[in-house]
Amino acid sequence: MARKVSLSRSMTQEEFDNGYWYATQLKEFAVEVGIPSASKLRKDELEQALKHFIRTGEAKAFARRALVKTAAPDLDKGLSLDLPVVHYTSNKETKKFIEREAAKIEPGFKRASGTRYLLNRWREAQLTAGRRLTYRDLVMQAIELNRTKQRPLRVEHARYINFLSDFMAANGKASRAQALKAWQELKAMDAPKTYLAWAKARKARRSSSR
Repeated sequence: MARKVSLSRSMTQEEFDNGYWYATQLKEFAVEVGIPSASKLRKDELEQALKHFIRTGEAKAFARRALVKTAAPDLDKGLSLDLPVVHYTSNKETKKFIEREAAKIEPGFKRASGTRYLLNRWREAQLTAGRRLTYRDLVMQAIELNRTKQRPLRVEHARYINFLSDFMAANGKASRAQALKAWQELKAMDAPKTYLAWAKARKARRSSSR
């Protein structure tokens, strides 16, 4: 099922969906076709814009968040619960701060897979809507996301997160290493980047080897 397809103006959406593209590839292609602010977009935002371009020929960005940050990073001020979220830095120090503070409020707190992504999107949505946030709000939302995540995660444009969530749900005794190996296999396939497509291909391989 492996087939090499390159990003091009003439590709179909199916070809785009069945391929696996790194953020650098998407950025280069987005710049080439004229997507506004392409260099500042996240991978999911690039995918959304490029799918629209492939369908319609229109070069358009859909990101509603502020793409240029002029304030000093919050990290430089020293992270604290009462510090307003102005210029968030998604690095190891910030992530550890949120998890450490969450554990103080809810002993034994352990971040559920995929909830960090959801927290980032929630933060961006609140700030875009003009709501004032503090790092305490982020900590409390991280706790809430952990409490409410019970089923496999569904996140638009986040195929890696969805795949790992589905894989672990379907293979309860599997390790994360096994899930990552399966994801690497799927990345190389000319197939939708879903757990269902991987499982179908695996079943077909087993049948053909009998």
